[in-house]
Amino acid sequence: ALAAAVPAAGGVHVVNNGAAALVLAATVLAAGREIVVSRGELVEIGDGFRLPDLLVSTGAKLREVGTTNRTSVDDYAVAVGPETGFVLKVHPSNFVVRGFTRAVPVERLTGFGVPVVADIGSGLLGPDPLLPDEPDAATTLGQGADLVIASGDKLLGGPQAGLLLGEASLVKRLRRHPLARALRVDKLTLAALHATVTGPETPTWQALRTDIDDLRVRTEHAAATLAAAGVHAEVVTSVAVVGGGGAPELELPSWALALPEGYAQPLRLGEPPVVGRVARGRLLLDLRCVPAGEDAAVVAAVSAAAQASTLPAAE
Repeated sequence: ALAAAVPAAGGVHVVNNGAAALVLAATVLAAGREIVVSRGELVEIGDGFRLPDLLVSTGAKLREVGTTNRTSVDDYAVAVGPETGFVLKVHPSNFVVRGFTRAVPVERLTGFGVPVVADIGSGLLGPDPLLPDEPDAATTLGQGADLVIASGDKLLGGPQAGLLLGEASLVKRLRRHPLARALRVDKLTLAALHATVTGPETPTWQALRTDIDDLRVRTEHAAATLAAAGVHAEVVTSVAVVGGGGAPELELPSWALALPEGYAQPLRLGEPPVVGRVARGRLLLDLRCVPAGEDAAVVAAVSAAAQASTLPAAE
C-alpha cells in the first residue's frame, strides 16, 4: 500500500519511528564514515533527544557545514569526500528560521556522487496545497533524493512509525541489516498504517479541512445548549495550529467556546476528559478536532463541571 501510494519509491520499509529510520540509515550507510549535514539542520527531535547525538551513537562521524542560518552548495562540495557515507538533508518541521538565511534544496545536493538522504519529518506522501511549506515524499524523491525518511503519524495521521522510501537496492540493504530486526513494527502498526494509506480520510486530514462556517454553527449550537442548562459560554473567533511537529507557521481560522479559566482543570479531570487551552484568562474549547457527533459529549462535560464545583454556571 505504501509503495502504491508513492510510485516514485523503488523500495519501501517501515520501522518503529522516525528516529529509528534515521538510525538504521546511518548505521548501514555511514558507520565509521562521515555524514555531511548543515549546522542549521541539527535539530532537537523531542524529549531532549538531539539529532547529532542520535547520529553519533551509530558510529558515524558528523561533518557539519555552513552556519545556523546560512549554508551554501559550496559548503557541501568542500566537505564531501572519500569518507562521506551520505549527505543528510533535514526538514526542521517544528520550527522556522527567518531573516538572513539560506538553505540548499535537495536537487542541488545530488551531484556529489554519494547518496542523499532526506528526512522530511512530518510524513506527507504527496503534495498538499494546504501545506505548501511542508516537503512530501513523492516530490523529494523526484528531486533526486536516494532515500526519504518520514513519520507515519504527524501530518500523515497514522500510527507512530518510521517510513523509509527510496532506491530499491538501497532500501533492500536497510531491510536486510541485522538492526532492522530490532526496529521492526508489529502487525497492529502495519494494519493501522495500511488503513491510513488506503482507507478513508484520517481525523488529521478532516481537522485540517474543517469547514469554518460549519464549525461556527456547531460552536453556536453548543453555546446555546449550554445556555439552556444555565451555563454561559461565549462564541469567539480563534486560531488553530497544526502542532505535533508539522507546519509550524500554519494558522487556521477557527471558532471556540470561551469559558472562565477555572473550568480548565475540572474538565481535564472529568470523564471523559476535555482538554482546551487557556489564553488571556479564558479557557478556549475549539471543536475543530472534535468529531461532529461528539459535540454533545463536550457540552455534557462542561455542564457536569459547572454543577460539580463552585464554577460560575451563568453570567
